[in-house]
Amino acid sequence: MEADFPDGHGIGMRRPLLHQPLVDRAAELGVKLLWKTRVISLDDVQARWIVGADGHNSRVRRSVGLERTRRESLRYGFRRHYHVAPWTDRMEIYWGSGCQMYVTPVSPEEVCVVVLGRDPHLRFQVALPQFPKLQQRLAAATAVGPERGAVTSTRRLRRIYKDRTVLIGDASGSVDAITGEGMCLSFQQAVALAEAMAADDLAGYQLEHRRLAARPAMMAHLMLSLDRSPWLRQRVLRGMASEPKIFANLLAQHVGALSPIGFLFRGMLPLGREILTS
Repeated sequence: MEADFPDGHGIGMRRPLLHQPLVDRAAELGVKLLWKTRVISLDDVQARWIVGADGHNSRVRRSVGLERTRRESLRYGFRRHYHVAPWTDRMEIYWGSGCQMYVTPVSPEEVCVVVLGRDPHLRFQVALPQFPKLQQRLAAATAVGPERGAVTSTRRLRRIYKDRTVLIGDASGSVDAITGEGMCLSFQQAVALAEAMAADDLAGYQLEHRRLAARPAMMAHLMLSLDRSPWLRQRVLRGMASEPKIFANLLAQHVGALSPIGFLFRGMLPLGREILTS
């Protein structure tokens, strides 16, 4: 099954290629970048605000005592690039037993392949045979660079600010990488945080932060329920294959283009009928 975004399109690109324009833009706006500068203690930082944007294992979060979570679920991801012409201009997701693999074209001659699962020992050579079609496509491809791994988590913190210190991005909580929402969510949070800092209202930022995270968190929960239940996964995929509009509406909800009511009546209820009758 496949579907288009309701509006616009996605772009697959390597992280360094995205990183440099962001750095250049920050410099244009007068941001002073102190690369390789180690901060020993936040007490040494003289600033009105301290923003912790230092990822899953945030030292800023830990140093100010914002580690307490409402919910946390860990999975493990491993990625590898392959030198091969993309066979489609779409992102592909392959569902298997206990893992998923997804493929993103990142250039006319390269694709990025990622495996996600709950087993920290899962590797490409173990997962790939579950997907014969993908394995065949990559058989003649050359791996570019090493296989790299990282932890992906669904994490909701009790609080995301304390006094003059505030968190953003993965440091402030996260959704599983299968949603593809990480950077998009961070950019939305950045706008909300800028407005809150201008208004001197970090409590307002926390409320908006929770609102922004609600939809991605719900979609992550729905997708990971398929990961936990082979019975449900089989019927959901069969139902969406038999009625393609369901998948298109789920995608629209995933990117925020469909209201919760529309999602219920155009996505979940038709999907429920397909599951019961499949």
